[in-house]
Amino acid sequence: MSTPAPAKPLSSENIVAQKYDRCLADLLVKSGVGFSVGVIASVVLFKRRAWPIALSTGFGAGAAYADCDRSFNPARIPGVRVLPAGAAVPAAPDAKREV
Repeated sequence: MSTPAPAKPLSSENIVAQKYDRCLADLLVKSGVGFSVGVIASVVLFKRRAWPIALSTGFGAGAAYADCDRSFNPARIPGVRVLPAGAAVPAAPDAKREV
């Protein structure tokens, strides 16, 4: 049997390019879904006004922007703490203690 070749580490440029591609795809999908929901809401509920389309497309683009921001800057994720290099990680308290 042949063993698979070890995976080559990705360069930092490739990692950034993959994140950027993911962000653009996410923007297109979420804005498209928002646009679709806006068109349906505009036709069904609001007598063919334009503002539901713009509002829901903006919501989709905003959600995609927030996800992309978290992808490029993980320190902005709520509950995540970035420790300096070499800092000791504090032990987590046990959820179950024996008495």
